[in-house]
Amino acid sequence: MSRQTGKRIVDLLRRTAIRSAVLASVGACALNGAVEPPNAMLPGTMPTLAPMLERVLPGVVSIAASGEFSAEEMALIRDPEFRAMLGLPKRMRPEEGRFLVQGSGIVLDAPTGTILTTSHLVDGADDITVTLADARTLPGRIVGTDSAGDIAVIRVEARGLVAVPLGNSDNLRVGDYVVAIGNPFGLAQTATLGIVSGLGARNPTEPDGSFIQTDASINPGNSGGALVNLKGELVGINDSLIGSFVSNSGIGFAIPIARANRSVDRLLGRNNGRP
Repeated sequence: MSRQTGKRIVDLLRRTAIRSAVLASVGACALNGAVEPPNAMLPGTMPTLAPMLERVLPGVVSIAASGEFSAEEMALIRDPEFRAMLGLPKRMRPEEGRFLVQGSGIVLDAPTGTILTTSHLVDGADDITVTLADARTLPGRIVGTDSAGDIAVIRVEARGLVAVPLGNSDNLRVGDYVVAIGNPFGLAQTATLGIVSGLGARNPTEPDGSFIQTDASINPGNSGGALVNLKGELVGINDSLIGSFVSNSGIGFAIPIARANRSVDRLLGRNNGRP
């Protein structure tokens, strides 16, 4: 089975009722009077967010997770109608028994190598590889997952990590411009544009908790990536979209960092963010 075919199977499987797909909500950027504009927006200069992105991009990583399909998933993969729909051979091959998914993560704490991502990305994985912005590739270890909140914490052992500073998602307003950073389709360190189009939204595919809704472009591989404000502060974790698994309908969702922090505190055994 080709690598591309494997991705198609995994993406579709994780978007069915069995599991979530490896998809991501990507956000956007521009100016908003409620936040301080980046230095590059001073009079007499060309509009750019490059200085802010240069600070934030090193804190966003690529994550590859692989593992064995569950019994339910294997039954679906073996289903003749499902295989025909994906253009697969009638007879299943042994290598089709494992999944490989790719997404994104956010360096939360540099000294301890703590990385934040979505739980559906690493759910069921027995092998995790983290690729840093400087192209270093490291093994990752799952510290804990919160399936209801779709949050996972993993760790790597590395020096020279750069954490993304935390913002306050409670201060967001509809119409605020945001920037989403991730690895859509395996394209590392990609930033996309959009606005906050809704707050307290309910994602029909993931009913637990409220989300930041954005009209930004959504693509596979961004799940677990960073949604930041124009100061480069983390306000959300890219999560999912409404639409097909190969395109977007302009309705994407990110987990507010305020909600994600509560999950992280429980997973790390912290009290209000303190050890």
